[in-house]
Amino acid sequence: QVELVESGGGLVQAGGSLRLSCAASGSIFSISAMGWYRQAPGKQRELVARVTRYDTTNYADSVRGRFTISRDNAKNTVYLEMNSLKPEDTGVYYCYVDMSRTWGQGTQVTVTS
Repeated sequence: QVELVESGGGLVQAGGSLRLSCAASGSIFSISAMGWYRQAPGKQRELVARVTRYDTTNYADSVRGRFTISRDNAKNTVYLEMNSLKPEDTGVYYCYVDMSRTWGQGTQVTVTS
């Protein structure tokens, strides 16, 4: 069973940066695609960024060029570097393991104008 522990959320002003981390237990981390999703109040959860086991990445149009997803298989950790944050980036950010369909508990990101 895979367990995920997220960290790094917080309150930041527009234009600022945050780095989210998601540490995973279990042996499938290195062979599974990983993703970051977010859910804003009153909206559906949406994909923000995804990285495959081969380090191929894809991003939502709204974050491309500002956010960077990366993974460290030695640490079983996936990161989301968020720069030039905007108020519309506010939401709960969730880590996701494709292979086991496991969600993290979520971490709040709030961007003030």
